[in-house]
Amino acid sequence: MNTVAIVDYGMGNLRSVAKAIEHVAPQARVLVTSDPAAVASADRVVVPGQGAMPDCMRELDARGLRPAVVAATQNKPFLGICIGLQMLFEASEEGDVAGLGVLPGCVRRFPHDRMVAPDGSRLKVPHMGWNEVNRAEPHALWEGIADASRFYFVHSYYVEAGEPSLVAAFSVYGFPFTCAVAKDNIFAVQFHPEKSAQSGLALLGNFMRWNP
Repeated sequence: MNTVAIVDYGMGNLRSVAKAIEHVAPQARVLVTSDPAAVASADRVVVPGQGAMPDCMRELDARGLRPAVVAATQNKPFLGICIGLQMLFEASEEGDVAGLGVLPGCVRRFPHDRMVAPDGSRLKVPHMGWNEVNRAEPHALWEGIADASRFYFVHSYYVEAGEPSLVAAFSVYGFPFTCAVAKDNIFAVQFHPEKSAQSGLALLGNFMRWNP
C-alpha cells in the first residue's frame, strides 16, 4: 500500500491536507505523524506548514524531525507546502533563521517599495487570496492543470532560489516571484493546494502518482 506521511511539527493545517489527499488517493494510507521513524518508513512525504519560520524550525528540531525530513528530500517523493517550501532553503529573513539548506537560496519578505499594483494602488502584505500560477517548466505535477490556473496563497515571504533551474512556476504580486520549485524527487509550492479547489486536488493527485 502507498503510504504518505504528513509531517506534524505543530505548525500547519494538517487535517485539511490529509483529507484532500484521502480524497484524491482513497487507496493510500495517509498518516499524520510526528514520529521520525514513521516519516522514514513512508513511501511519500508531505511537509505542510503555516506560521513563522523561526517557530517552525524550532518545533521541527524539538520533535527530532529534522534528520527524517532531510532524508526524505533525498530519497522519496517529497512535497513541501508554504513553510514546507521555505524551510528547504538556506536562510530566511523572517527572524534571520537558518533553513534546512537542502536547496540553495533564501527567503525574503515582500519589499514595501514594490508592493504596487498595475493601477498604482498599494498591495497588502501578507499576499492573501487567489492568484495565477505560471509554469516555468513542464513537470509531472502540472499534468491536467491549465497554465495560469489560480491557486490560494497566504504569505508575507517568498523564495529567492539560488539556481534558476529550480523554478517550476512563478506568480505576480507587485513583481514576479517564485511560487513553486522542483528538483529530482522534490516538488514544493508556496500556495496551498489543499485550499485551491480542483486545481489543487489535481496537483495532489499527481503527487500521489508521481514516480521521480
